[in-house]
Amino acid sequence: MALIKSISGIRGTIGGASGQGLTPIDVVKYAAAFGAWVQETTQNNTIVIGRDARISGEMVNKLVTATLQGLGIDVIDLGLSTTPTVELAVPAHQAGGGIILTASHNPKQWNALKLLNAQGEFISDTEGQRVLALADEEAFDFAPVTKLGQYRTDDTFLQKHIEAILKLPLVDVEAIRAKKFRVAIDCVNSTGGVAVPLLLEALGVEKVERLYCEPTGDFAHNPEPLPENLRDIARVIEKGSFDLGIVVDPDVDRLALVSEDGSMFGEEYTLVAVADYVLKQHGGGNTVSNLSSTRALRDVTEKHGGQYAAAAVGEVNVVNMMKETNAVIGGEGNGGIIFPELHYGRDALVGIALFLTHLAKSGLTMTRLRASYPSYFISKNKIELTPDIDTDQVLSQMQKRYIKQPINSIDGVKIEFDKEWVHLRKSNTEPIIRIYAESDSNATADHLANKIIADIKEIISVKA
Repeated sequence: MALIKSISGIRGTIGGASGQGLTPIDVVKYAAAFGAWVQETTQNNTIVIGRDARISGEMVNKLVTATLQGLGIDVIDLGLSTTPTVELAVPAHQAGGGIILTASHNPKQWNALKLLNAQGEFISDTEGQRVLALADEEAFDFAPVTKLGQYRTDDTFLQKHIEAILKLPLVDVEAIRAKKFRVAIDCVNSTGGVAVPLLLEALGVEKVERLYCEPTGDFAHNPEPLPENLRDIARVIEKGSFDLGIVVDPDVDRLALVSEDGSMFGEEYTLVAVADYVLKQHGGGNTVSNLSSTRALRDVTEKHGGQYAAAAVGEVNVVNMMKETNAVIGGEGNGGIIFPELHYGRDALVGIALFLTHLAKSGLTMTRLRASYPSYFISKNKIELTPDIDTDQVLSQMQKRYIKQPINSIDGVKIEFDKEWVHLRKSNTEPIIRIYAESDSNATADHLANKIIADIKEIISVKA
């Protein structure tokens, strides 16, 4: 069993002992802490909630709802929804915050409370620390019976989300409809199975082949949209006559694409392709992704005359950097598209609409479009350390070792070698350094990662 407390929310496996899994006691404790924080900081007594289709979702929803009402907070429940839909609904309802009940790409035994501020954006580090402190104190002041919070549902907001996407100037429904796209989709038995078909119908897609679109929460495969988990949709596309495949994770904030031959477009390249389209339409502009995302976004941005900036890993950090640099598009290399003309949050639905517009206007097949972008490969590795090793000191020594190279230390250590890079990040929960390396081939990326791993081992051996 596992319970992970972080600034952005509380995530854990369902069941087990209190404090060791996401038990009903833990759900109530952290829902109360967040409700107390909203009351403390906004004097606003309304919170919007929504959930993905996880098996535990209904139970967790009831616990959260009752707890918030017990604090005297009014609850607006979107029911089965998506993370970006809840993000849009919070400011639309002028609420003090939002809670999304989803463990994102984690397997079905997991669930989480993801926490939003009044702008519908993930809470900051400082705000998250305050919520955790309130949870530890457990000094909650629950409301008397005459002042309990009210409860109401709103099942209209997914349609409002889609309508807002259709109104975006860069979404060209007529161009998409004219292409008569044939699309296969995999929505991993969660709320994407409701949202994605509605969006594709509104966009005028001619044929939609549905895989795993029943929102049962009993995921048909590992829900993280990585190539090894997408074999079923790849086989469907290989055998059929489809223009592309679309895959979302359980809460619909990550978007992966499959080409017409069944090959993976690459989730790193979801953002690259959408950014290429947005930058072209804007005549340039700035972009942001996190330090572990592909350099291809920087290449495309500079091609259009814009400037690229790298943020620390984490959606809230990317959003903050986007605001600082006035970026027109940004996101993360896991298929997360953040389009500020709609809202500051990862949104697979707006990513689908922008990508289909781009594909329609380009006149290219998926494979040809993918080939038009710089080709990079990321090698993901980790090195396990003994608990007595100071990981911060190891990273400091690595920074000194490569002092002549461009280095970014806002989140671990990222070292650049011309168009290659390696990013070292320590785990916050265990003695591990994660090592991401990118180059123009898998072999050279692996070689670079192995060289860095050898350097770390040498530093450790010298200290020993």
